[in-house]
Amino acid sequence: MNTVTQAYATCEETIQNGSKTFYKAFSLLPKQDRLAVYAIYTFCRFLDDAVDESDTPKKSLEAFLEEFRLFRSGYPIKKPLWIALTDVFERYEMDETPFLELAEGMRWDIEKNRYQSLEETEQYSYYVASTVGLMLLPILAPGQPELRQSAIELGIAMQLTNILRDVGEDAKRGRIYLPKEWMDEYDVTPHSLLAGTPSGDFVGLWEALALRAEHLYDAASPSFERYPKESRRALKVAALLYRGILDAARDNQYDVFTKRAYVSRWQKMKLLATI
Repeated sequence: MNTVTQAYATCEETIQNGSKTFYKAFSLLPKQDRLAVYAIYTFCRFLDDAVDESDTPKKSLEAFLEEFRLFRSGYPIKKPLWIALTDVFERYEMDETPFLELAEGMRWDIEKNRYQSLEETEQYSYYVASTVGLMLLPILAPGQPELRQSAIELGIAMQLTNILRDVGEDAKRGRIYLPKEWMDEYDVTPHSLLAGTPSGDFVGLWEALALRAEHLYDAASPSFERYPKESRRALKVAALLYRGILDAARDNQYDVFTKRAYVSRWQKMKLLATI
C-alpha cells in the first residue's frame, strides 16, 4: 500500500467514524471520486475538531490554517490529510475559497454563541455547510459552476437540520443558533433552552425553522438531475437521509434535549427505495 493509498484509507476511516449518513451516500460514487470526498470530509472534520476539541481554540484554528497555507504553497506535509488533499487538488479543479470560508465559520463559533436573525443564522450555515457543497462541486459535477446556488441552498438546509437536531447539545456548550427574533415571536427564552426546558411554543418555533429547511431542500432538489449519473444518486441519498432527520425528531416528539434524532437503518431502507 503506497503513501497516498494509506492516506486515503485514513480519511475513509475518519468519515466512517464521523458520519454514517455521508459515508453511506458517497460510497456510491466511483472510487476516485469517493476517495476525494473522504479527503474533503476529513479536512472539515479536523478543522471542526480544532475548535470544538481544543482548550485553546483560537490557537488551534490558526495552527490548522497555517498548515493549510503551507499545503497550498506546495510545502510537503507528511500527514495523511494533506497527502490525500494534494492528490485531490491535482486531479480536480479545486478552489481554495470555500476551505477558507469554512474556517471563518469556525471562527464564528469561537467568537459568537447567539444569532439575532434568520439571515445571520443562514450566513453561519453558509460558512459551515454550504462551503462543503462548494468544495465537493468540482468532484460531483465538474465544469458546472451554474450549480453553485443549489449547492449553497442544500448546505443551508442541511445545517438548519443540524441546528434543529442539536438544540440541546449546543445549549450544553452555551450556544444557541436559533434566531433570537424568532425565539421572541414564539416566547422561547434563551435561559429555558440552556436549562433544557424550553418555554413558550418551542414546537412552533422548531417547525417554523424546519419549514424553512424543507423549502431549501425543495429549492435545491430540481438541480440534482443536472449532475452526472455517477454522482446524482449519491447526492439524492445524502439529501434524503439528512432531511429524514427532521422526521426522526418529530417522531421523538421534538425532544431534542435528551434524545438524538437519527434515521434508523429500516427508515433508511424505506427512504432509499423511493429514489
